[in-house]
Amino acid sequence: MKHWFVLSAMGRDRPGLVAELAQLIYDCDANLDDSRMSILGTDFAVILLCSSDAAEAEHRLASGAKRLEREHGMTILLRPLGNEPRPSVPAPGTRLYRIDAAGEDRAGIVASLCRVLADRRVNIVELSTRSRPGPGGSPHYEMTIAAEVPENTDARDLREALEKEADRLVIDVAIMPV
Repeated sequence: MKHWFVLSAMGRDRPGLVAELAQLIYDCDANLDDSRMSILGTDFAVILLCSSDAAEAEHRLASGAKRLEREHGMTILLRPLGNEPRPSVPAPGTRLYRIDAAGEDRAGIVASLCRVLADRRVNIVELSTRSRPGPGGSPHYEMTIAAEVPENTDARDLREALEKEADRLVIDVAIMPV
């Protein structure tokens, strides 16, 4: 029987962390099925979905994770999934949209736009943000969201709600089907 696990890890960025984590998964007779990795500040962060048919995979992964924490100063969380992973994106009954926001960096952009989506039962499947130097050196904020919008949601109403919140935040927002 196949078992599924989510392994998340973070630690001071350095070459070799991905190799260590991938080797752990391989050594535990597991397969690396999906991943997201990024450098955030000075740390490297990763979320991995892995699976194994081996009955002792969870124990072996947990033991190996503890070893990596000690040897490399990483923080690792292993979580077994109760069932198989959800269907691929977009989930049945939804349409996939991309939402881009950009403007002067300020607190509350993510919280405000994500609240508009949550209030309309829109599921965020991927979100990335970054702050870059803008014109004149002031910070320029960019956010990209991949979202599953329920098929019964009026896209025009969603667009208007996002634009209204963007006007309040003095940023630009765009939404488009993928």
